[in-house]
Amino acid sequence: MRLKKGDLVKVVRGKDQGKTGKIDRVFSKVNKILVLGANQYKRHLKARSAKQPSEIATIIKPLPVSNVVFVCPKCQLSTRIGFSYEDNRKIRICKRCKQRV
Repeated sequence: MRLKKGDLVKVVRGKDQGKTGKIDRVFSKVNKILVLGANQYKRHLKARSAKQPSEIATIIKPLPVSNVVFVCPKCQLSTRIGFSYEDNRKIRICKRCKQRV
């Protein structure tokens, strides 16, 4: 998976199409990511005791990686990620501006 925690992504499919946010968590085995501010749902929680009242909690659900696109921090455009070798190390680069990401 080419995306990492902290990357800025833009949602291109679904109910939050057009929103941007940072990746909070990556689930590489199921190809999903958790984007802050996107794919939020409400969950009604019943009161379990007198100390814990009932509430409506906001839950962020994971998005498939195919529904988001990377946003380059240098050129601020949605782009793909490529790889290059520099001093025998593999680095990520922006496919549009060819800058290191």
